[in-house]
Amino acid sequence: MTSRTEDEELAVILDWWQRNGKPLLTGGALALVVVFGWQAWQKYQVNQAQGASVLYQQLLETSLVTNAQPDASKVAELTGKLKSEYPGTHYSQYGSLLLAKVAVESGKLDDAATELKAVLDKPADSTLAELARQRLARVMASQGKAEEALKLLAGDADQAYMASREELKGDLLVKLERSDEALVAYQKAKAALSADAAVGGLQIKIDDLAKGDA
Repeated sequence: MTSRTEDEELAVILDWWQRNGKPLLTGGALALVVVFGWQAWQKYQVNQAQGASVLYQQLLETSLVTNAQPDASKVAELTGKLKSEYPGTHYSQYGSLLLAKVAVESGKLDDAATELKAVLDKPADSTLAELARQRLARVMASQGKAEEALKLLAGDADQAYMASREELKGDLLVKLERSDEALVAYQKAKAALSADAAVGGLQIKIDDLAKGDA
């Protein structure tokens, strides 16, 4: 009786294994693949970030030199490497902003506009989008396209960027000799700042326009 019970238990175990053993192994293997795959992806991301960081540091050192003109060809080379090896990342897009800055300093406004438009088309985040937008507007104004630049800034920005965008709008409106609208923009910029931050250049612009109206 005992032997038969053991045989029956063995049969039950074998039957359960036939029905569940392989799926369990398969599930376990998949779980291992997921775990090790995630770890590999994390390691890859860390390596990517480190590599991009090293390149970006080199770019900063090349483009932000003091008392000298940056090596434009070297800046372009490093930015190109960032774009090709780490496309769409924050580092590659900040590289584009630096390249645009060097281009402006070299009087190559068309090149600067191209770099900034590329960032604005597919920004990595909202900060990069706003930086590219405002810098592109300034470049366009320098190209004699103040009206187009103003359209680029249409609408309200996030609160964090409201002051700088409204002040830039005011600058463009002054360039277009639309003083009343410029004053409104400057006042909006002031309202978006703390009392301490609002003093200085912005207040001087407001005072100058207010005197003109007096």
